[in-house]
Amino acid sequence: MPTYTGISSEAFRHPLDRQAEQALRNLPGFDLIARKFVEFVYERPQLVYLMGNAIQVGPRQYSTIYQIFRECVRDLDIYPEPALFVSQNPQANSYALGQENPYIVIDTGILDLLNEAEIRAVLAHELGHIKCGHTILIQMAMWAMSAASVLGQLTFGIGKFVSQALIYGFFEWRRKAELSADRAALLVLDDLNTVMTTMMKVSGGSIKYANECSLQEFIQQSENYQALDEDGLNQVYKFLMYTGVQGTMLTHPFPVERLHYLRKWAVSEEYQQIKRGNYQRSPASGAVNVKPENRAEEAESLRREIEELQQEINRRRKSE
Repeated sequence: MPTYTGISSEAFRHPLDRQAEQALRNLPGFDLIARKFVEFVYERPQLVYLMGNAIQVGPRQYSTIYQIFRECVRDLDIYPEPALFVSQNPQANSYALGQENPYIVIDTGILDLLNEAEIRAVLAHELGHIKCGHTILIQMAMWAMSAASVLGQLTFGIGKFVSQALIYGFFEWRRKAELSADRAALLVLDDLNTVMTTMMKVSGGSIKYANECSLQEFIQQSENYQALDEDGLNQVYKFLMYTGVQGTMLTHPFPVERLHYLRKWAVSEEYQQIKRGNYQRSPASGAVNVKPENRAEEAESLRREIEELQQEINRRRKSE
């Protein structure tokens, strides 16, 4: 499998990812969210939780998965090596978070459903998020929406700055970021069919009936989905589904849509040039430049915020 020594994330980052991030950064309130996030939130609590409640993958824990993971880290030229955890969850899911100490979590549902080549595709996809610097933005999005909806102005003082437009901006960017991570998976595997089969299985694959699932039929489904746009009303429905008007806002594009984008890139000259070794090699530090403040100041600020929150909770209890 190919190894892309010194490759920059800009070599394969999807232009829609870049555009959506820039649009997000230009929205009123984004800079405040970034500052508050760094002031109050780090990945350390999540790492502590995972260390206590999941299995950390290593040479003597899930050794086969660890070997696949190390090869993916090498192929995408990621340093230092992120941590990898396996979490007990029957759902076929995975995610990457963290900036100072990035980490990946894959559920046991992934290990049970997919073969080793497909697991490699999942790991490469998540490493693509880390390579592109997506992880801090993903955490910011999760935190901003939680802080705005649950705590509002009482603790972090961001409620009035988290507009609906900013929330939409975070979701729009998260969906577009998946397209870049899909490209990372294709680069590592150099096998489009395996990446597409992985998407199909995660969408609705079954261990029991695996022999009755057809990749070609799933590709045809993707083409049929694109053809729906010929009716303008269907485009409206797609928009409403993505933006949550008819339910919850979606963090990922539909798998058949991701398939469409990836198939187009697989036959592009850009992809062929990267495979030949002609790619941007300057290091990429990540999508968001947000530097942490002094640790002691952070701890003291967080302590004060917790005290204020407790006081507000007590006040509200007395008034009830």
